Amino acid sequence: MSGKQTHEVPGQFTLVLHSHLPWLAHHGRWPVGEEWLYQSWAASYLPVVEVLRTLAAEGRSHLLTLGITPVLGAQLDDPHCLAGMHHWLGNWQLRADEAAKSGNRALGGHEHRLAAAALAEFERNWRHGAAPVWRQLLDGDVIELLGGPLAHPFQPLLDDRLREFQLREGLTDARLRWGHTPAGIWAPECGFTPGMERGYADAGVTHFMVDGPALRGDTTLGRPVHDSPVLAFGRDLTVSYRVWSPKSGYPGHGAYRDFHHYDHATGLKPARVTGKTVAGPDKAPYDPGLAAAQIGRDVDDFVQTVRERLISESERIGRPALVVAAFDTELYGHWWHEGPQWLARVLRALPEAGIDVGTLADARDRGFVGEPVPLADSSWGSGKDWRVWAGDQVSDLVDLNSEIVRLALDTTAKMRAGAPTGRDPVADQLLREAILAVSSDWAFMVSKDSAAGYARDRAHQHAHAVREIAGAVEAGQLGRARDLAAGWAVADGVFPALDARRLRVTPAEGPR
Repeated sequence: MSGKQTHEVPGQFTLVLHSHLPWLAHHGRWPVGEEWLYQSWAASYLPVVEVLRTLAAEGRSHLLTLGITPVLGAQLDDPHCLAGMHHWLGNWQLRADEAAKSGNRALGGHEHRLAAAALAEFERNWRHGAAPVWRQLLDGDVIELLGGPLAHPFQPLLDDRLREFQLREGLTDARLRWGHTPAGIWAPECGFTPGMERGYADAGVTHFMVDGPALRGDTTLGRPVHDSPVLAFGRDLTVSYRVWSPKSGYPGHGAYRDFHHYDHATGLKPARVTGKTVAGPDKAPYDPGLAAAQIGRDVDDFVQTVRERLISESERIGRPALVVAAFDTELYGHWWHEGPQWLARVLRALPEAGIDVGTLADARDRGFVGEPVPLADSSWGSGKDWRVWAGDQVSDLVDLNSEIVRLALDTTAKMRAGAPTGRDPVADQLLREAILAVSSDWAFMVSKDSAAGYARDRAHQHAHAVREIAGAVEAGQLGRARDLAAGWAVADGVFPALDARRLRVTPAEGPR
């Protein structure tokens, strides 16, 4: 592990990052679509990996727990996306040059340096996909990998057959892609309903993430769920919200680069936050020096917060405590420009302050485990319940998902009964489209009014694909079904190892 051999602060701190984007390849470019992928890749995934690689070269290991959803992992290895990313990075460099020529030399110079470094890093280490990059970090015990279901469904609302299939296929995808089968998962949206722990145990999962309120705020230990051996680790909101919360956090400081204000001629972000009530055109120019000074202050604040929390929680429970802070990986760089710099400095500063840093697997193995907990329905969304994915605002999507899943499962079962042997590309594509239709992202984007039109279009497009393929199968038009499946696979050929024969066709007995 990283840090000192003797730690003056009791317990362990664990940082968990959740990396996820929905399937965006071949589904639009701007303002929502592949641009979202390339921005996140350039601003977050490249620099976060560089931070981890640099710290590993210093002899540090077990730095953090990193969740990578299968659908994101697939895009970072996809030839179309790799070519698109290379083009995007070159275009970023050209936009930086244009900014410098048009009079904003400071902004253009800053962006040119970033773009040139990103392009060189991508060409050196990423041109054959992200899998070798993640494998190097995993093989060196730099990180623990969390997996998850294929395309990030809100699992509590999902038919148990498709829930089981997505999880098992997601773990299989991780093994094929990275040579590691994750023992832990990031449950999509931290969504949970009782009974899911049994599915986790059956799939070989030993631990998963929930939000702090799901454990009634007592996140100091991993907790076995009901009568299973599977541990739920909870996000400590006192510490996590210090960095970022729905209302405040470090990225909102006036010295940091403003995410929302664009220079429309180049697409670059020229301003610092300046003030939360300052309009975009009135914001002050971005100054990397001012931002760097603020990073130091925020690192000191975070280390002190973690230190005080570990000491107080250890005293409260009478044994060394665990503190878990968890965030979307995309916060670091994409949303918070200075996030990767902060991350590198804080991962050095924590052990220097006598704080033991480790992964969730370390916490499990070192006995940071408490008494079983009767975990109830929960998520990390608004209200910590299911309203974002099951509320009135998205009731039409809930109904659509139920219809499409039922149609896909019923059609697949009929196809299996008629031709029980051999892999069927029609059945495989039918399931791919159903899986993409029920991504949790679509309901989230509608509930949060974030590109809601795009989200509804995507859900209905994949639903249409299911109906079209299933209709041809039902009508006995098998040639047409094969042509339709092949046509949809051009855009939605994700997860080529997906095999519909592994889907359980009979519902589970008893309550889900």
